[in-house]
Amino acid sequence: MSDPHNTKTANTQHPTALPEKPRKSDDSPLPTNKLHTLTPDLLKVVQARHYNPFLVLGKHSLQDEEIVRVFLPAAKEVYLVDIDAQMTRLPDSDVFIWQGPAGTLSEHYRLEWYDQNHQQHITIDPYSFPAQIPDFDLHLFGQGKHWHIYRVLGAHRREVAGIDGIVFAVWAPNAERVSVVGDFNNWDGRMHAMRNRGSSGVWEIFLPDLPAEVLYKFEIRAKSGLVFLKSDPYGHYFEYRPRTATRTMSDSCYDWQDQHWIEQRRSADWLHRPMSTYEAHMGSWQRGPQGETLNYRDIAHRMVDYVKDLGFTHIELLPVTEHPLDASWGYQTTGYFAPTSRFGAPDDFRYFVDHCHANGIGVIVDWVPAHFPKDSHGLAAFDGSALYEHADPRRGEHRDWGTLIYNYGRNEVRNFLLASAIYWLEEFHIDGLRVDAVASMLYLDYSRQPGDWIPNIHGGNENLEAIDFLRDLNSVTHAQFPGCTIVAEESTSWPQVTRPTYVGGLGFSMKWNMGWMHDMLYYFSKDPVYRRFNHDQLTFSLMYAFSENFMLPFSHDEVVHGKGSMINKMPGDRWQQFANLRLLYTLMFTYPGKKLLFMGCEFAQDQEWNFDTQLQWDLLQSPMHAGVQRCVKDLNQLYRATNALHYHDFDSCGFEWIDCHDAEQSIVSYLRKTAAHYVVVVLNFTPVPRYNYRIGVPQSGSFREVFNSDSAYYAGSNLGNLGEITTENVNWMNRPHSIQLTLPPLGGIVLQLDQPV
Repeated sequence: MSDPHNTKTANTQHPTALPEKPRKSDDSPLPTNKLHTLTPDLLKVVQARHYNPFLVLGKHSLQDEEIVRVFLPAAKEVYLVDIDAQMTRLPDSDVFIWQGPAGTLSEHYRLEWYDQNHQQHITIDPYSFPAQIPDFDLHLFGQGKHWHIYRVLGAHRREVAGIDGIVFAVWAPNAERVSVVGDFNNWDGRMHAMRNRGSSGVWEIFLPDLPAEVLYKFEIRAKSGLVFLKSDPYGHYFEYRPRTATRTMSDSCYDWQDQHWIEQRRSADWLHRPMSTYEAHMGSWQRGPQGETLNYRDIAHRMVDYVKDLGFTHIELLPVTEHPLDASWGYQTTGYFAPTSRFGAPDDFRYFVDHCHANGIGVIVDWVPAHFPKDSHGLAAFDGSALYEHADPRRGEHRDWGTLIYNYGRNEVRNFLLASAIYWLEEFHIDGLRVDAVASMLYLDYSRQPGDWIPNIHGGNENLEAIDFLRDLNSVTHAQFPGCTIVAEESTSWPQVTRPTYVGGLGFSMKWNMGWMHDMLYYFSKDPVYRRFNHDQLTFSLMYAFSENFMLPFSHDEVVHGKGSMINKMPGDRWQQFANLRLLYTLMFTYPGKKLLFMGCEFAQDQEWNFDTQLQWDLLQSPMHAGVQRCVKDLNQLYRATNALHYHDFDSCGFEWIDCHDAEQSIVSYLRKTAAHYVVVVLNFTPVPRYNYRIGVPQSGSFREVFNSDSAYYAGSNLGNLGEITTENVNWMNRPHSIQLTLPPLGGIVLQLDQPV
């Protein structure tokens, strides 16, 4: 058989087959004259369609004798090393047998065989080993409650009876036969057919004496008779794309150095701490001098130095789970338990996370439990039936995305996804997951026409199984990993997304505020002369700002597919575009909610994001672009250092309007506050400077301008309020004290009470 572990398997059909009842083997004691014949069970082994070859192959007792059967298609001669006996080939087959007195052979006997080229091979018979997976593990998996099933299924180095080897295991309940194939058996599916573990649907085999790293796949024979290859759903390391075989590997011995970080995270009150996230795509942030992608360790040092200098608290990575197509950005995942090999090995990614933690930077990864691609080597029709997905395309397919939808009603599928989340949090010390496309999970009619979806048992459009899964996901992860955050990308009005499950919520830590993002970008796209007619776009989001724990995102989705870069969304001439962008970021960093900014936006990249090349770093030679970067850096510093700007991000007690009604001049002013401290924020959304602009303030004293987005340091016009601003005893806006300000054009200022009176 040729080496088929390249981009695609030969068979791309995905037949559906109904499960059959368990079949009985006819491997019962045979009369002596039939022991050396090709029985029906042996014929099935030869034809590679026996559902459990362990019933036939290996050593079996026969009254006071024992018989050994091995099937070696590549062998010319086979010997039992322990007793120096040659085995007999059955006529017209590659089955070899030996029969002798009971107790002659050791439990795990060695085979010596010679291929057609007279090359010698010595191995312990894998069919001499009993089942390796405890029944309790299979029971938990069937219940959907085995949090660490990734330590059981897949490929794992084990020592069995003092013999080193690898246990391979896979879930494929509707398969007729499953074999593990790879470099070690010339990709021949007849060689290592696996043991069927009955109603669990799990297949397993222990292969002794394998090297630490081999390439492998599972060859599956469907009940339709079709035979195809699948990558390991629980694989921890894959070939470099476009190849798709799974790699075995030794258990990680990475020496983590982040114990202090983990302890601090566990005890920290993240709700009241600053959180400013730098969203990045590893393949296109920076590249080498010839345009080559960097590895995890190189990226760690470059990105951490950069992000730390700019004052971000976290890095959020677009999916680093293994995926076949670069253009999917990682959102069409095939390896839910494997960092992509594009940038190195799993321990290299551990180094990335560890280095981030050593420098005070948290790591969040995007995670995609909503759908998966149709690639023939992946999860689609995994065992010849709709296994991970729904069979009915009205529930099982996202036609817009060309992907398949998980069957959340199946315990083993839920367990697969839950274990994946736990795997990243536990094995890689990740600080949080951003769950992609939650809205598509919640609604059965998401992006579907009438009649193209199936209601739930109550006649509604809610996906009840997905809701149960999300609640389970959030309950388990929050309990097991205190301080970690699970963030929902959810764009609808679904209630209580970030409220605890015990009060009926979904249990997420935070939710992206897509409504705020759309409103702000819509408002800023307007020429300032028209902004007074759209003033409610600025203020409406405060009506629901504290109904959830919101994160404010300007993400990768806003700078692709013709939407334009952030700077090119801004109206006006070049100066006005940069002033608008600095003003938008000032609004973002002073508004209630945690922050997220996609890479390149921090220095006003001109072009839309292109996953296939690095960011436009040369733009930082321009004072305008460098000014935006410095502005973001200072906003991060202000946000992190000022309790009033982050302590009550999710509570209405941390925000108070001073004036939200000045639509005519397109100005808003508000307080961000704690019980002991506050700052004043005033934003001017027109290119007209406003002199002697009066606002009411809570108390008398001297205010100091601690931030001005129009500063010359940011390449602005440098108009503002120099020195102290003393309050006047003039009642204004229902406040007993007020101040007069100079408001810069398309600028925002932040004031702090310096000397109260």
